[in-house]
Amino acid sequence: MHDIKAIRENPAAFDAALRRRGLSAMSSEILGLDADRRAKIVAAETAQAEQNRASKEVGAAKARGDDVEFGRLRALVAQTKADIARLTTEAGEQDTALRTLLMGIDNLPLPEVPDGKDEADNVEVHRWGTPRSFDFTPVEHFDIAGVKPGMDFATAAKLSGSRFVVLRGAVIRVHRALAQFMLDTHIEEHGLTEMWTPVLVKDDAMYGTNQLPKFAEDSYQTTNGWWLIPTSEVTLTNTVAGEILDEGQLPIRMTAHTQCFRSEAGSAGKDTSGMLRQHQFEKVEMVTICTPDTHLAEQDRMRRCAEGILEKLEIPYRTVVLCTGDMGFGAQRTFDLEAWLPGQNTYREISSVSTCGQFQARRMNARFRAPGGKPDYVATLNGSGLAVGRCLIAVLENGQQADGSVDLPAVLHPYLGGRTKIAPDGQLA
Repeated sequence: MHDIKAIRENPAAFDAALRRRGLSAMSSEILGLDADRRAKIVAAETAQAEQNRASKEVGAAKARGDDVEFGRLRALVAQTKADIARLTTEAGEQDTALRTLLMGIDNLPLPEVPDGKDEADNVEVHRWGTPRSFDFTPVEHFDIAGVKPGMDFATAAKLSGSRFVVLRGAVIRVHRALAQFMLDTHIEEHGLTEMWTPVLVKDDAMYGTNQLPKFAEDSYQTTNGWWLIPTSEVTLTNTVAGEILDEGQLPIRMTAHTQCFRSEAGSAGKDTSGMLRQHQFEKVEMVTICTPDTHLAEQDRMRRCAEGILEKLEIPYRTVVLCTGDMGFGAQRTFDLEAWLPGQNTYREISSVSTCGQFQARRMNARFRAPGGKPDYVATLNGSGLAVGRCLIAVLENGQQADGSVDLPAVLHPYLGGRTKIAPDGQLA
């Protein structure tokens, strides 16, 4: 959510930042509503003072037997009381309207974010590894002979419909190994604290990390009002909601492996083959809570944590900084990591690492206090470390062999009982 004080102080800068995101200027609408709300509050306070003064004079008029003045003052008190109630109600309604308006406006991009309209304008900032040269035509993950027995879309469709998969045998073993390898690396090498959180949350948690109100259709809601999380960013970030932390507690760096759920609204016809875009999937998420003056360094650190996973798995990738037109709603700056998928002959997103600045903290009322200082909002960051299903795809496609087997990365061998590949018949070998 945006800081109304900052908008009052520099509305032109606010509008200029919105235009960079392809949005219309909104400061006039915001400040008009804010001015009217504040005028109502002042009017209510003035009326309250008038009521207090008149109430004191009522007793004096009665004591001296001035019935006319007594009647006038009683009527004035009654009218003023009604005015106060009306003004307070109107100010409250406008306060709600202003908060709703501010919560529905995208975060402002950092100055160093490149301008652009869509993903074509993203800027590559890093590349690692060389895509493998094949002496055969590589196929997509679901067409690899050794993978087919363990990746069942027909049964999943019978159970749940499209965009689901049933994994079995060697494939699910590799999937589970990937998640455990990611967690172990983040905990033991990157110093993140592992968490286990609910996948069902209340409205407040979804508002706090800006899934609501704007993106309700992108998530699933149960009949009793809980929301299925689209990522554990929601739960990890909201662990500090409503808190005032000591500065010495920061940074807080967390990771969690959870099921995630997305309706994929608006993606009809996109990535319908395979398991690249699913309604139910798993992610190892990273979240950092820190002071505002350290959030950019924390984003670089988080990005290197994600990149390190891909490097250990020997998956070629590139890192791009998203342009203003391609960034997510709550981000100030985002780096996407894109893994090389030889079956598609292209790089595809496997992680997004974003800093939200104080945008989410204002929504959650999450603050910290420096010694002797006043409370200020924390900064929040989130990043995939990594999307487990997409990482599985990258491992399978990059390791495929001409006979339909898959050579698996060395770092996974200890998690698979020393086995090193998926054989053409679908068994670990």
